[in-house]
Amino acid sequence: MPSELPAFVTFAMSVAWYFKYPLLFIGTIFEGPIVMVASGFLLHFGIFEPIPLFIVLGAGDITADILWYFLGYHYVEPLIKKRGHFLSITPELFEKGKILFQRYHEKILIISKLTLGFGMAIVILTVAGASKVPFKTYMLLNILGEVVVVSVLLIVGYFVGNIYSYISDSFKIIFLAGMFIILIAVLFGFSRYIKSIIVKK
Repeated sequence: MPSELPAFVTFAMSVAWYFKYPLLFIGTIFEGPIVMVASGFLLHFGIFEPIPLFIVLGAGDITADILWYFLGYHYVEPLIKKRGHFLSITPELFEKGKILFQRYHEKILIISKLTLGFGMAIVILTVAGASKVPFKTYMLLNILGEVVVVSVLLIVGYFVGNIYSYISDSFKIIFLAGMFIILIAVLFGFSRYIKSIIVKK
């Protein structure tokens, strides 16, 4: 086993370190929640600084929200009218969905953000655009929810990192896998509970 890493690996690691915040921003656009928890974990070990980390994570996730909004605003409705029958979505059904969203969009958006939208986040964000929800309202609700979500997930990741420090090396991988499964189960269960409340109302 070589005593030193290959030059290209060392170079790649140094580049990743130098551009860690831009890379984090891009990663958050594509997979915000997982990146946030992982960032909290790395924060515990001094890889990131708290304030820049919080800002970059929030900016990345909000950027994704904006992209999905404008995608829905400009492209979803024409697509549904032309190809909706392939998804069993008629223009009439889509119009009913838009009316419902326009009536309850504040509740739908904030609950979706706080519960990470499990399985429906992209749909909700694009329908918000297609329903022409006022952009200022859309941004305000998402930013408010973002502060809570980023804070909670960073704390969760940091807490996991703290426990990880005390786990013996032979159990570290098992511990991380177990924590990941538990986290997904808890968030999914909370999401289902919140959605059941909304449906009852």
